[in-house]
Amino acid sequence: MLLSGESSLQTVYLESIWFQKGLAILKFRGFEDISAAETLVGRQVRIPLSERIPLPRGMVYLSDLIGCAVIEQDETERKALGLVESVEETGAVPLLQVHTAEGELLIPFAQDICTVVDVERKEIRVRLPEGLKELNRKDAAT
Repeated sequence: MLLSGESSLQTVYLESIWFQKGLAILKFRGFEDISAAETLVGRQVRIPLSERIPLPRGMVYLSDLIGCAVIEQDETERKALGLVESVEETGAVPLLQVHTAEGELLIPFAQDICTVVDVERKEIRVRLPEGLKELNRKDAAT
């Protein structure tokens, strides 16, 4: 399905997919040339949860991270930081937007930072590098 605007869904059928310069190119049935395909620019591709393919062990869908509790863990203690509100795709490492009591915090979704990701339990355990909280904080005033 393709989402246009806030609520307009259009059912389409995927015929093929290929990759070019690191981007996925999708070919939908009934859109036979560039002009027809350009009418789809800006729409979001939506796949029903029931139709998602299972991922290999250790991989997750980024959308499954939304709503997860983020817990900072070091050698001696665990501290709840907040909840993942969204995931920003940066072209490099995705950033988790975490709503904390002190404001929004951006945490790179990298294996050395997000040490345990358990989407079934809705929990992400992190070990934040020194200074990351101060560097990546988006305060309400900014």
